[in-house]
Amino acid sequence: MNTWGRRVIGYTVFLVAVMFLTALGYQWGMRTYEADPVTFLHSLQVVVEMFTTTGFGGDSPWTSPEMNIYISVVNLVGMALLIGTLPVLATPFLERAFSTTVPKALEEALEDHIVICSYTPRVEALTTELDSQGVPFVIVESDREQATELYEDGRRVILADPESTDGLERARLPDAQALVADGDDQVDASIVLAAKELAEDVSVLSVVEEPDRAKYHRLAGADQVLSPRSLLGESLAAKVTTALSAEIDEAIEIGDDLELAEVPVHHGSPLVGTTLADSGIREETGVNVIGAWFHGEFTARLSPDDELTAGTVLFVSGRPEQLAELLEMTRAGLRQFGTGKTVIVGYGQVGQTVAAVLEEAGAPYTTVDRSGQTGVDVVGDATEPETLEEAGVADARTVVLALPDDTTTEFATLVIRDLAPETEIIARVEEAPSIPKTFRAGGDYVLSLATVTGRMIASRVLQDRDVLSVDQQVEVVRMEAPQAVGRTIGEADIRARTGSTVVAIERDVGIVTDVGPETRIQAEDRLIVAGSDASVREFEQTFA
Repeated sequence: MNTWGRRVIGYTVFLVAVMFLTALGYQWGMRTYEADPVTFLHSLQVVVEMFTTTGFGGDSPWTSPEMNIYISVVNLVGMALLIGTLPVLATPFLERAFSTTVPKALEEALEDHIVICSYTPRVEALTTELDSQGVPFVIVESDREQATELYEDGRRVILADPESTDGLERARLPDAQALVADGDDQVDASIVLAAKELAEDVSVLSVVEEPDRAKYHRLAGADQVLSPRSLLGESLAAKVTTALSAEIDEAIEIGDDLELAEVPVHHGSPLVGTTLADSGIREETGVNVIGAWFHGEFTARLSPDDELTAGTVLFVSGRPEQLAELLEMTRAGLRQFGTGKTVIVGYGQVGQTVAAVLEEAGAPYTTVDRSGQTGVDVVGDATEPETLEEAGVADARTVVLALPDDTTTEFATLVIRDLAPETEIIARVEEAPSIPKTFRAGGDYVLSLATVTGRMIASRVLQDRDVLSVDQQVEVVRMEAPQAVGRTIGEADIRARTGSTVVAIERDVGIVTDVGPETRIQAEDRLIVAGSDASVREFEQTFA
């Protein structure tokens, strides 16, 4: 019996008992104070009429003060019981009758689908990838409120326990192509065990928050274990070491002689304040500027009059030596800082990874965190100017924000920008919607954990799609585009229609890197496409 059923029975027993006792009291009062004996059934009838406010029968008015007081008290008790009936019985009943009912099992016969266990902000990025590819999926969610919200949003979701074989069976796991577990590390391990018990041949991918726990997930039977926080930390650290060493550590290799890279325009660079046309980037380095992030918004539709500001991130293609020349241009004004010091704010998994990379590179750094754990140099609140001043933010070349809360990250960015207008701020955020806000607050480079996680998972579960840039702001994918076969890049009008750019084409004869408007797309070509997450989704829906 469910909670509501038990509540109904309990309240009914209580109500009957109160009415029984009240009827006995009325019978006794009529005989004692009114000298008018009545039967118990008559007394019960009068009590029911009073409790339901329909009347008092034929006994009113009463002449004795005692009976008038008794009737007044019974009226108040009856009203209280009536009012109590609404929240206890009626309201839950009406809510159940008119609320959304989430299915507890798949209502359709799915095959080769993805089973996603529990919903998190990181899962949102994955579902966007799956939607763009037309890959069916079902979310197994144990929280009723979360499941209801997803169901009302049009998601395919079932209300079930993902840690049980019964819940996974209701998601048709044996017919699925993969299962993704992305929640608490211990819960995910339990999900992996249940999945392997039910369908040992189905690929299981789990995501861990603590890299040290990955081995336990493998012992449980996970086929792939991902640690996006470590990758995110390495990516943020690479932005620091790139500026120090004048070498791009995160370039995406396309063939033997072409690389793609994100190159930020630093504070103090001579490029700040120039337009693309006046910057001399193309003339002096030979690189091709594919797109750029301006104030947190990516665009591939560049104009010669677009102004470069501190914090602009250029997405370029070129040979390694050309990229090195561009990096030197963006770093020219940084010489005043020397090698500089880095302040790492937040010493969780991401912050510790950043520190480890900088330690290996021999770069000086100071760590800040609320806790006084080993490895923390300054203990305090990252949003307080006194804490940041003690850490030396004003004299630092770079501040890496590795805080777990996006609101705190945004506020800390404002405080740091006020204290150190020329210091570079590199930040991690949990959710993608926080990226433009953090840029607006003064961040120079912002990367979302949800985006990194979604790309990592999609690159493993989608067989026909290669994600080449898991840990960068710009997404680069390699895929076929059957809807564009036979047309040139210009005829397909890819950049104008989708906002993304074809940077190279992979063919049987090799990699075609000289791609222009006259390049014709052939059957079985695999296009290497770059753009924002949204523009790449648009390309997939239009041409793939």
